[in-house]
Parts: sequence; C-alpha cells; structure tokens
Amino acid sequence: MRTLRPAALFAQSTAWTCRSCLQKRRVDLSKPLTYATNAGRFNGKRRKRGAVVLTAASGALAAGALAFPDDLKHGYAAVTRTSRVLATLAVCINDYRITLKHETKDKEESASILKACHKRCAERTLKVLEKNGSIFIKLGQHLSSLTYLLPVEWTETFIPLQDHCPVSSYESIEAMFLKDTGHLIANLFDEFERVPIGAASLAQVHRATIKGTGKRVAVKVQHPALEEWVPLDLALTRFTFATLKRFFPEYDLEWLSDEMETSLPQELDFALEGRNAQRARAYFKNIHDAPLVIPDVISARKRILVMEYISGHRCDDLKFLDSNGIDRDEVSAALSRIFNEMIFGDGAPLHCDPHGGNIAIRKNDSRRGPLNFDIILYDHGLYRDIPKQLQRDYAKLWLAVIDADEKNMRKYAHAVAGITDDQFPLFASAITGRDYRVVTKSVVSSRSAEEKEEMSSAMDEGLLQQLVQLLGQVPNIILLILKTNDLSMQPCY
Repeated sequence: MRTLRPAALFAQSTAWTCRSCLQKRRVDLSKPLTYATNAGRFNGKRRKRGAVVLTAASGALAAGALAFPDDLKHGYAAVTRTSRVLATLAVCINDYRITLKHETKDKEESASILKACHKRCAERTLKVLEKNGSIFIKLGQHLSSLTYLLPVEWTETFIPLQDHCPVSSYESIEAMFLKDTGHLIANLFDEFERVPIGAASLAQVHRATIKGTGKRVAVKVQHPALEEWVPLDLALTRFTFATLKRFFPEYDLEWLSDEMETSLPQELDFALEGRNAQRARAYFKNIHDAPLVIPDVISARKRILVMEYISGHRCDDLKFLDSNGIDRDEVSAALSRIFNEMIFGDGAPLHCDPHGGNIAIRKNDSRRGPLNFDIILYDHGLYRDIPKQLQRDYAKLWLAVIDADEKNMRKYAHAVAGITDDQFPLFASAITGRDYRVVTKSVVSSRSAEEKEEMSSAMDEGLLQQLVQLLGQVPNIILLILKTNDLSMQPCY
C-alpha cells in the first residue's frame, strides 16, 4: 500500500476510543421499562397501559448521567436523544397493545385498524431516526429494505431515509483532519472540493488532488459526530429490540441489533476497509472473465480513506447503458459472476453490503465482445470470510435446489443454517422467493399469477411471523450470504 505525500499525513496514530473504554462508557439499558399506572406498578406479569413520559424521561436522565458524567453539555444532549427513543418506544408499544386487544368480527375492519397502527408508529419512529441521526439513519435505511419481513406501512414510511443522508460541514471535516493527522487539509491537497460528491449514513466523499503530484483522488471521511454517539446509540438500539422482543416475543428482531454490534465497528474502521479493498483487488486480478474494477488504495486511517478516483454510472441508469451500447443482460450476468465468485470462490473475500449505491458502470472500449464495460465496486467496509465447509454445503444446497432434490435440500439446509424438517418449507421459499411446492418440482419454471397470489396470502396468514422467528435462528453469516445472493439473482434494471 503506497503512502500519501506528504508522509506526515499518516505519521501519527488515529485518535479513537479503545474497546475497553467503550465498554466502560456503554449505557446499561438491560433492565426493562417500568410503567406507572393508577392501579400500581407494572410488574411484567400484568401488562397494563400506563403513563410513559415520566418513566422515559427519568430513564433518559439516568442513561445520560451514567454515560457522560464529566460533560454537562454532552450529557444534556445524551438525555435528549435517549428520551426521544425511550418515549417513542413506550408510546408505540402501548399503541400496539391497545390495537391488538381491540376485538371485531369484521376482518377488513380489523386489518384496517392494524394498518393504521403500523402507520402511526412508523411515522413516530421516523421522526426519532431523523432527529437523532448517526447510526439511526443507517438502521432506518436497512429496515426500509426489509420488504419481505416488515409491514408495508413501515418500509414505505422509511423510504425517505434512503436519500436522507447527513452532510458534515467542511469545518468539522477540517477539524477532524487536524485532530487525526496534525495537518490542515490545505497542507495535504492542492485541491479539495468542499461540497462532497456523495454522502451516506456513516461517511461522505470529496474529490481532491494530492499536493505536489496532481493525482486525482476520492477522499472518504467519516462523519465526525459518529465518534461521539455510537456507543450510546448502539446501546439504545440493542435495548429497543430487546424490549420489543419482551412485549412481542413472536416478533424477535434482536438479530438486527446483534448484526449491527458486530458490523458497525468494522464499517467505522477505514483502515480495515482499505485492507479489504486491496485484498479483493488482488483476488480478482486473476479472474479475467469478471470485468471488476476496485479503486486502488492510496492511504488509509481510522476515519480517513484516500483512494484512486474512478467514476461511473449506476447500473440501473438505462439511458447510459443503451446510449453506450452496453447490453443490460451482460451487466446482470457479470454482476452474478462477480458475487457468485465471492460466495463460492476458493479464498474469496465476501463483500456484504452490495446495493445500487456501491456499484457503478463505465464504458471500456478496450474490452472485446459483449463485455465492453467495467463494474466498479465501492465501499469495502463490511467483508466476511466463508468457512470452506460452509461454502461446500451452501453450493450443494443450491445444486439440490436446481435439481429439485428435496432430500438433499433438507440435508444441506440443516448443514448451513440448522434448519429442521418443520422449518424447511419456509426456508426453501425464503431463499428462492418461490412457493415450496414449486421448489420441490422445478425452481426454474416461470412464476405464475396464481403462485404470486398464494405467496401474498400466506404472508397475511401468519407466514411473516414465522419468517421473523426463523431469521432470528439463522447464523449471521448466512443472512449476509443471502443478502449478497439476492443481488446476484436479480437484474440491475
């Protein structure tokens, strides 16, 4: 990995809170909420509706005091963001409990009442996510994509978060550079565009020119405020899902917070991202039939990543593809080839955050035949290594699916994810998006209107609840593989 000049940029270690200190600062939110009612205290056995605002506020004060005793200003802000989460959580739980207890013989009326509750709670939650920002934006973006798992009122309400990414001020970025490198931006770059060319929930990217070399680079910088709030926000996320599980055990979404606890520290370590990018770049250098381009890493620190500047168009920019004679089917096939190589290749690193914003297409006239394009892959913060035996079992599972071999499908579903015979029909439908009866006959057949209707009806009749419970039992590595697998099975248009 080359060193960015001037060399002083990476001469000092990054200012960062160590894991031990983060543990000491972590908020203890393991105890359940207590609700005060006119009839007495809520004890966990008698779930009665109660006043929640005072409880949430007192819980927030305690959380803020425990987390940041030496910084009054910071402590006040911690109380504010904590109270938002706890108060909204309590109100939503109460809303759902009242709604679910409402009895009516009219199924349509009952469904309408529940949908209205979904919408109310989703809108309350959206306001909290937007106000708190930080990792809550990323959480909301992830939830908006769980269309197969969450009610449409929730996923559609969270869609605005996909384009609601924070932009840190140039002054805050300058201060971070000074803190992390000991230098001002002007000392390191001849040009540094103040307005970012892209922003995401964790970072933003600026175009720049390295001082004295003329080399154009993309500088990825972490939002400075994240360092301040991540420990508390992770604790609040963990507490929220644990509380929801306590009140509604049939909807266990704790696996979401567990995955965030594991993944977020990796995604916030840009030095690790630099190593991941270089490793993937080296691996695909010898895969000649995969038109993959990964920008070279110039230098990497904990919160600052400098990479070769390579631009392209989104893979769903059909106007660009068509006007440049790029075959849409070839693009989709190449994406499948690349991500299947990551899943099944010997020693291949697995990119676990593939989505439209991390993939770009550019014309490449030097390539002959239909592959007259490059696929550019960005954002290498979240990678996993798949154990060899799991790779083999997962490959055999898909071979069994293709062959409609139910016996081996069941065998390898248990091997890769611990799926029992009772759970298998649901698992088979979940990974293929097909009716179980179709999977056991021929998954390559076209999906009929009748099959689509039956799948939709099954979701309404309780399949969703079973799916939530199933995903809570599946190992996280399998969830990440399935996420990547989804992209490889879908066209880019």
